[in-house]
Amino acid sequence: MKTRPPVQLSPEETAAVRSWVVHEDAAVIAFDKPSGLSSQGGRIRAHTLHDLLWAFARSNGKRPELVHRLDRDTSGVILAAKTKPAAGFLGKAIQARQVKKTYLALIAAAPEPPQGRIDVPLVREEIGRESYMRVAAPDAPGAQAATSLYRTVCADDLGALVELSPVTGRMHQLRVHMASIGRPLVGDVRYGGALTFAGVAAPRLMLHASQLDFPHPDGGRRIVSAPLPEDFRRLLGAAGLPGTDGRPDA
Repeated sequence: MKTRPPVQLSPEETAAVRSWVVHEDAAVIAFDKPSGLSSQGGRIRAHTLHDLLWAFARSNGKRPELVHRLDRDTSGVILAAKTKPAAGFLGKAIQARQVKKTYLALIAAAPEPPQGRIDVPLVREEIGRESYMRVAAPDAPGAQAATSLYRTVCADDLGALVELSPVTGRMHQLRVHMASIGRPLVGDVRYGGALTFAGVAAPRLMLHASQLDFPHPDGGRRIVSAPLPEDFRRLLGAAGLPGTDGRPDA
C-alpha cells in the first residue's frame, strides 16, 4: 500500500473509531460506520473514515485501506484490508460479485409484491456539482446493467422495514431501484423519499448496511453484522413494528 502522510487525530476521534470495530483479525477490520460520516473524499471539511484509519497505523507507517464505500448518510458495516495482499484479494472478490451485502431500509408503504428482483439499467448524471443516478433504457448511452433484490421484513399501514441486496454495485443503486418501483427510501430527499415515518421525522436517509458475507483472504468465508441503530428502532417503535430480532422496539 502507498505510504501517505499521517492525519493527526484527536483522542476523541481515536476512541470513536476504535469503538466502531465489529470484527478484526490479521487480514481485515470491519466497522459499524455511523450515519453522517463520509467513507472517503467529499467536500465537507471533516475527517472521513478513511482518515480515521490512521488510528490503526503500524510502526512501518502503513494503515488499513477501505475496500468499498458507503454513502455518507448510510450507516452500518464497512470493510477495510490490513495488508496489501488482503486488499487485492478483497478487491477481486468484489469485482467477481463474491461479496454479499445486505441492507435494511424503511419505506413509507410495503412494496407489491412483498419481495422481488429489480433489473433496471442505471446511468450517471451530473447536475451542477452533484452526481445522480437515474433509470435508463438498456441501449441508452452510458447505461449500466443493475440488479437488486428486496424482501419485506415486516409492515403495517404506517410503513415497512425491507431487506435489500445489491447484486451489482452501482452508485445509489438501491435508492434509485426502490424509487423506480414507487417505494423510495424514507429520508431520501434526493430520490423522493418521505421525510417522516409513522408520523415521526426521519433524521436521515434510513438505510443501514446490516451484514457482509465475504470470502476471507485466509480461506473460508466470514459474516460480519452491525445491529440496527437506535434511530431505526425509534421509528420502528413509532409504527409498532418489530425489529429484526422479532421483538417490538420501544
